[in-house]
Amino acid sequence: MTCARANARSLPSWTKSSSCSLPGILRPVEVQDWWSGGELVPLELSGTEQGVFVRREGSGPSMTLLHGFPSSSHDWAKIAPALAERYALTMPDLLGFGASSKPLEHRYSLLEQADLVEALWGREGIESTVVVAHDYSVSVAQELLARRAAGTLAVDLRALHLMNGGIYPDLHRPQPVQVALLDTEQGPQISAAMNGEMFMAGLAPTFPEGYDSAADVASIWQSFHLHNGQKNAHLLIRYIEDRRENAERWTQVLQTTDVPLTFVWGMLDPVSGAHMAERIRERLPDAPFTALEDVAHWPPLEAPERVVAALLGRRP
Repeated sequence: MTCARANARSLPSWTKSSSCSLPGILRPVEVQDWWSGGELVPLELSGTEQGVFVRREGSGPSMTLLHGFPSSSHDWAKIAPALAERYALTMPDLLGFGASSKPLEHRYSLLEQADLVEALWGREGIESTVVVAHDYSVSVAQELLARRAAGTLAVDLRALHLMNGGIYPDLHRPQPVQVALLDTEQGPQISAAMNGEMFMAGLAPTFPEGYDSAADVASIWQSFHLHNGQKNAHLLIRYIEDRRENAERWTQVLQTTDVPLTFVWGMLDPVSGAHMAERIRERLPDAPFTALEDVAHWPPLEAPERVVAALLGRRP
């Protein structure tokens, strides 16, 4: 595993100063070091070239890890070293997140994020992969699965591991700030006024009581705030509308696919927790389901050891 592929284009100068060697399995990596160990690659999306940050670790069969909202690939920092002992990991920041491009006045969509993943796989020469998806990216994974069902996906999906996402949009319970961001008048105002204190206060309820989330929330803010990305919050939140528009297609494909599905779920999640899990178990009773009873919205941050055990215990 090497960090020699770091590319400085459009990344902050201070991300280049630290060593990017991993300090140990399941120990956190600072955001700056995470960025230093990755590369910004050009991808064409919707007819425009965008810079997409990608971090790679490990060797073996491919595993693609897709992060949630409003975070970045840094969410995987605690579990990547252990997974990299078995897999070649590809961990991008999606458009508008982390160290990837954050175009203003852009029509961000989950469909375009699926295009990004496909374009990245093409660039990396990935023909077959396991996908691990959390939160926002569960919908991206569902779109990729639907494209596979339609015969338009070039990459073989060997397995999908899904964590705490709005699989069934009618059960998704967005936080109050997310609802406000969707409002055409309030949304732009909130984005313009957003600061670290406001952001952290809005994210705090998605972690369980008693869990010290300070470092995790600060890292998520650091990733979101890079290049003033918080100014796009009201644009990025439109994924909730994408879910509603594609609900039937995306939920149906989960019930008809032959791709192995597994679920690792934080049951205390106020957004997509036990209430979402109940329907998953009802609709997909044969899919392996790991219930993390004391975990909320962020399994890879809150319970990395158990997430690793669940993912590596079911290697396809």
